[in-house]
Amino acid sequence: MDARFLGIAELAEAPSVAVVVDVMRAFTVAAWAFAQGADKIVLAESPDEALALKARHPDWVALKDGPPAPGFDTVNSPGLLRSIDLGGRTVVQKTTAGTVGALAVKEASLVLCAGFVVAEATARLLRTRACDSVTFVVTGEDGQADEDLACAQYIARRASEARTDAAEFLLRAGESRAAAELAKGVRQGVHPDDVALCLELDRFPFAMAAALEDSLMVLRPCAVPSLTDK
Repeated sequence: MDARFLGIAELAEAPSVAVVVDVMRAFTVAAWAFAQGADKIVLAESPDEALALKARHPDWVALKDGPPAPGFDTVNSPGLLRSIDLGGRTVVQKTTAGTVGALAVKEASLVLCAGFVVAEATARLLRTRACDSVTFVVTGEDGQADEDLACAQYIARRASEARTDAAEFLLRAGESRAAAELAKGVRQGVHPDDVALCLELDRFPFAMAAALEDSLMVLRPCAVPSLTDK
C-alpha cells in the first residue's frame, strides 16, 4: 500500500482514499459517541452551522472544542461523553482539526476517520478493500501533531503488516504536545481521563466512515471482519 501523510493545508486535491486522523480528541470522541448509542455524527463546518443544525433539530446533540458554550450540549471530551446516553441520537460535532480535515476530503471515494481506539478496525478495513493508495490526513498542528502522525503511521503499517507492534507509536502519542496540554489543563473542556482514553488501543471493534448525505458530511460506524486475527 502506498501511504502518504499530509497536513490539511497540503491537500492539493481530493484523494481516492483518505484516513483522517485526530487522536486528541475529535475521533476518539466520535468513537465514544457511537459506543454510547449515537446513530450518526454530522461534521459541521463552523460553530454557527452546528448551532443552526441544532436549532432545526432540537433533539440532536451538539458538541464543540473548548469550554461549554451556549447552545452546545457538551464538549469534545471522551471522558465527559462516556457518561451520556446517546441511544439513537444524532450528534453534531465541530472541532478545530478533526472535522476540518474530514471536510477537506469530502469528495474522496472513501473517507475514514480514526484514532487509536479504532486503529485495528481501520487498518483491517483498508486491507479488506485492498486499497493501493491511501492519504492519511494528519490534522493537528498543521500536520505536525506527533500523536496524529504516530497513529497514522501505525494504521498504515498494520494495513500492510498485521504483526506490527503499537508500543512505540503509543509512546510517541503519549509524549506529544497535545497529551501534555490536556494533562496539564492548558486546553479547556477536559476530563482527567481524556489522555488515557485517547491512547486505548482498539477499544472499539468498528471503523468510522464519512460520506456526503444531502450536502452534510455524515460519519457512521462501519462494521469490519473480526478483530481476533491479530
